[in-house]
Amino acid sequence: MGLAKEHGPVKLIVGMFTAQETLFDEARAELGGSYGRVDHVSPVWPFGFTTYYAEEFGEKLLRQFLAFEDLIDPATLPETKLHTNELEQRFTVEGKRRIDLDPGYVDLSKLVLATTKNHQHRLYLGQGVYGEVTLRFTLKSFRTWEWTYPDYRSDHYVQFFNEVRDTYLKQLNKL
Repeated sequence: MGLAKEHGPVKLIVGMFTAQETLFDEARAELGGSYGRVDHVSPVWPFGFTTYYAEEFGEKLLRQFLAFEDLIDPATLPETKLHTNELEQRFTVEGKRRIDLDPGYVDLSKLVLATTKNHQHRLYLGQGVYGEVTLRFTLKSFRTWEWTYPDYRSDHYVQFFNEVRDTYLKQLNKL
């Protein structure tokens, strides 16, 4: 029998997409006020992997990721998802979101994303929020699963998350 023990701290990430690049800075300021200093910011990348969001957000979506310096308890992911949903609502105009904010975390073995949508490969975390292991770390890099979103399969996304993990590992070694 294994003994239950608390999970160590993890590194908060937030994926953002929008058709209005200036909203990245506004969202980063809001998120920084809640979660502290950002220590990794990805480049702004085109987000053309799906047309699912076109009606709500418009065409030519852009994607950016943030990672936060302060490590968090992974059990707080549901609260973080609910908070980012509230922030999305603050940016809403005429009933349409202008930015999508998707929190998750990186630990040594995986990248987990929070979602409010249930599916066969997602686990219920509480408060209407599910967790999905979107990437796994093996053979010295993050790797995909059959359910990994197409954009998260991109080499530049994987490279960014590998860099975030490297920083996280250094942070853990200082604890």
